[in-house]
Amino acid sequence: MHRTIGFKERRYIEELRILTKSIALDCIIDDQYDRVIYVIKRGDMGIAIGKKGDNIKKMQKVLGKRIEMVEEAQNLDEFIRNIFKPVEIAEVVRDDEQRYNIVIKKKNDLGIAIGKGGANIEKARILCKRFFGIEIGDIMQGAGQ
Repeated sequence: MHRTIGFKERRYIEELRILTKSIALDCIIDDQYDRVIYVIKRGDMGIAIGKKGDNIKKMQKVLGKRIEMVEEAQNLDEFIRNIFKPVEIAEVVRDDEQRYNIVIKKKNDLGIAIGKGGANIEKARILCKRFFGIEIGDIMQGAGQ
């Protein structure tokens, strides 16, 4: 999937590399939720977060925005699981309208999966569209939970 990264995003990616020694493949500045979302190279997530989240705290001070990180994945299913961590995803189901709906395992995780004001589901929609060219639909609880 072809992605365009602007000057400001490149600057933020470089800032992350300098402060944390980790590699970000992409950066999305989400003004709606006042955050910066990084897609981190597979295997670099621990370095990017830092001990007790120190690197994220540093980045938040430098950029003045909330920082969120998602580890890259080669397939859609794994990528969606990474976006919604720590929520356990039961399955990703494609509907009649060619959207992908997320089925979670535990009822208690529904609020976390959606996020405050829909922030987490919106993050999933942005990233899945950008990396896989697909639309995310709804989040629902699995049967019998």
